[in-house]
Amino acid sequence: MVTAHDARNRWPITISIMLATVMNSLDTTIANVALPNMQGSVSASPEQITWVLTSYIVAAAIMTPLSGWLADRVGRKRMFLISIGGFTAASMLCGLATSLPEIVAFRVLQGVFGAALIPLSQAVLLDINPPEKHGQAMAIWGAGAILGPVLGPALGGYFTEYFSWRWCFFINLPVGILAFLGVLFFISGDRLAKAKRFDFLGFGMLTLFIAAFQMVLDRGPSQDWFQSREIWTEAILAAVGLWVFVIHTLTTDHPFFDRALLRDRNFVTASVFGFFVGILLFSTMALLPPMMQTLMGYPVLTSGLISMPRGVGSFVAMFLVGRLIGKVDTRLILFVGLTISCAALWQMLNFDLSMTVWPFVISGVIQGLGVGLLFVPLSTLAFATVPPHLRPEGSGIYTLTRNLGSSVGISIMNALVVANTQTLHAALAGRVVATDAVVRASLPRMLDPSTTAGITALNGEITRQGSMVAYIDDFRLMLIITIACMPMLLLMRKPRRAGGEPLHAVID
Repeated sequence: MVTAHDARNRWPITISIMLATVMNSLDTTIANVALPNMQGSVSASPEQITWVLTSYIVAAAIMTPLSGWLADRVGRKRMFLISIGGFTAASMLCGLATSLPEIVAFRVLQGVFGAALIPLSQAVLLDINPPEKHGQAMAIWGAGAILGPVLGPALGGYFTEYFSWRWCFFINLPVGILAFLGVLFFISGDRLAKAKRFDFLGFGMLTLFIAAFQMVLDRGPSQDWFQSREIWTEAILAAVGLWVFVIHTLTTDHPFFDRALLRDRNFVTASVFGFFVGILLFSTMALLPPMMQTLMGYPVLTSGLISMPRGVGSFVAMFLVGRLIGKVDTRLILFVGLTISCAALWQMLNFDLSMTVWPFVISGVIQGLGVGLLFVPLSTLAFATVPPHLRPEGSGIYTLTRNLGSSVGISIMNALVVANTQTLHAALAGRVVATDAVVRASLPRMLDPSTTAGITALNGEITRQGSMVAYIDDFRLMLIITIACMPMLLLMRKPRRAGGEPLHAVID
């Protein structure tokens, strides 16, 4: 119910919650281009620095299902203030971090506090607007949500190039303070709702599974995988957490999520599909900036600007989807999105070390278009057959699954790059025999293996060539995953309008 106070302050409230939304969405991409600089600053290895991305995604994924229950317990306004304040403070701590454990811990805090910002901002916008303006309100919210990923790479590149990577986090301070003050002064007081019973055992076991499984993926490359007692311990904890969660969910009277969701074919298929879409989107965004900077020698600002067209492509696609939903079979839109994504990944298989920036830009726009055609239609199909009273729970599970795909994808793809680079380096180096007169004659003078400087330069060039092939192998795997997702469309049912009720989509 909209109070007179909220109706009077609709625009200040909208601006305040949009600032919080932009701040949150900005952090999904702004740190990507700064990873190589962070790596040197905190003395991290290539596989360790990705923890900066995965820790944030995992923490947000775990806390998302809990945010609705907490909002009912403490009140929506109070929860909003806690989330904005905590996220802003955690951002400042990230900027002040001096070691990898510190920045990872503070990124976890960012994820914990930021998890509620997206669902709360959507809920408040819908509450302060009459039903006939809900479409306009969600359009405004969607524009703000996509603005972060569009501007994030360029802003991250600019701050890192001219100031420091720390400003990728410090930029949240003025935005967060303004959002906090706006929510504090313009949103009316809390109207506490009766909180539903929450399954803390199920939540705890799911958290144990996700955290331990992510640790296996993140720590595995540096610990020689299952040759390490640590990895075995974390794998066993993950298996125990998953087993207890599944058994508890199937047997308890009040599980973490309603078991009826498991009987909804569309929801289950779309959640699995969303897991792989998360791999496709965020893995690419995490791989390309370090590739541009370390292999191609691009300045950090240039790599950020080159990454921007991907977000522009997504923005254009989401604008088109808004007009197509309800008029075109949603499964057809998803198929087109997957096909376009395949075309982009096919083009990325032809990347080489001598190319210009244009292949990056063109493939980025194409992949952005493809991924943009996936998000809203996938959400529409996921909730097309879910009863209204199950949608809040379904939204949390759906978001958690997609975010888990993102973190798993980033970890696996980066681990493959590191491992394949080492393997390919050994294979290529074995073909370069320093005593072979033909080899020495074919190499430029700066790579002459008979000199110390030449052998060092030659080793660096072999590593560079091996890394390029390793990245292309990752793109090939993503292409295979994308093609493998297509048959899942056959398992989904076409959304139907029931009694004139509009199609529902959860945009997050």
